[in-house]
Order: sequence, then C-alpha cells, then structure tokens
Amino acid sequence: MPFAFDHADHAVSRLRTACLLADTANTRPRLDRGEPRIERCGRCRLIPSHCMCHLRPVLAPLPGRAGVCLIMAEFEALKPSNTGWLIADVLPGTQAFSWSRVWVEPGLLALLADPQWQPFVVFPGEFAEGREVVTELAVFLPKDASDLVLKRPLFILLDGTWSEARKMFRKSPYLAKLPVLSLQPEQLSRYRLRRSSHDHHFCTSEVAALCLALAGDEQAAQTLEAYLEVFSNRYLSAKQSVPADERDEGHQRLRALAAVHRSRA
Repeated sequence: MPFAFDHADHAVSRLRTACLLADTANTRPRLDRGEPRIERCGRCRLIPSHCMCHLRPVLAPLPGRAGVCLIMAEFEALKPSNTGWLIADVLPGTQAFSWSRVWVEPGLLALLADPQWQPFVVFPGEFAEGREVVTELAVFLPKDASDLVLKRPLFILLDGTWSEARKMFRKSPYLAKLPVLSLQPEQLSRYRLRRSSHDHHFCTSEVAALCLALAGDEQAAQTLEAYLEVFSNRYLSAKQSVPADERDEGHQRLRALAAVHRSRA
C-alpha cells in the first residue's frame, strides 16, 4: 500500500497522519513520481527492500537534555526525504507543529511559554536584522543562585525548503521576541537528497546535530549524524535500484554508537 505510514509513535508521524486526515479534498501534491506511487515502510519511509527499522537508534530521555521543536511547512511531514522525521526517531521527546500564516497551534505557544525551556530560533544571523542574535548558548541562572536550576535550551527548527523557512521566520510574530541562534559550522553540508544552491544550507537533521553538539550532548549529535548518513545512503541506493551496503562507513559508525549506548544502559 503506497505511503502506508501507520506507526504514529512520535510527533512527526502523528503530524503526518493529521495532515492526511485533514486533506479530505486530496489537494496535497504528489510526492512520489511515476505510476503507481511507491510502496514505503510505515516506520522508516524507505521502500521495503531498503527498510532500516532494525537500525533505528532511540535514545533514552536524559535529565537536562536540550529539546528540539520542529515547525513544519505544509506537506513537509509527507515528504519521504524529510529529515525532521529522523530527529524524532532518535529523540522521542521531539515536538512538531504545523505552520500556518494565519493561526498558531496552542500547544506550540504553551511550549514556548514553559519556564523549563529557553527557546532559540535557529536561523542564519545575516537574515535576522533587528533581532537578538547569539552564536553561543547563554546560561540562564535563577535569581536565587543557591537554587541552581538551569533552563534547558529548546531549539526551534523551521523545517521546509529555504524559501518556506524564510517565510516562517518573517511571518511568525510569536517567534519575533526569541533569541536567534546563528550557527557557525565549518563543514559543508553533506546532505544529498535535495539540491540547494548554497553549500551552507543544511538539512534539518544536520542543523539539529550541530545544535545538540553546541549544547554539549555529543552522544545525541553523533548518533543523529550517523543515522542521517545511513538514511541518505539507503534512500539514494533505493532510487538507483542497487542494494543497500550495510558494511559501509555510515552503517558501521551507527552500529558502533548503538553498542556504546547499550553498554551504558
């Protein structure tokens, strides 16, 4: 059955299901080319021959861990190549909300107002004129220093095409007063599933991994990087009709990280 996603076990998959149910007029664009539409695994979104569900590295929640919130453009959750899905796979506490120019989900406003979090909108600083821009995570201390409770960083990622992300950034008043985290990565993007005219444009999972590393969560950052590499390799192998190579560097790195996680559990 084409696009048979029936495992609503995290925020992005639930958002996808809601998008399908709301689209009773079937106005969504065709996201697979050719006839008939491609059959895909309900959990990892790859075709059955390249399924990677057995490699999914779910990290247990850790006290103090940074959070990720995805604000997703229309139809983004439906795209098989979307990498926000990978973040929710690895970090089960990931939040996801659909973006609209004319309304905002109450759950998103409640999350942004939650006192345990310090939200940061992750976006290039050169496009954030007139807004507070930071390149490092500020430490937020309580007024009573004897009761040392730090706010946890919450990374707000605008998940869509570059033009969609810019529109979300400009036309979301509830984000306007939040600090903008401008990443300064030295490496070029290695994401290969969609084309960009700029090497410094990163896919959503790459951005999340960089943010997690900045927050000091190297375990989550490295796992997400490896998981993205494996997903990209298997996705492209499927498009080229060649078998997935489970012995390549990405697969080996992901398995090694999973073994470390198991040993610490």
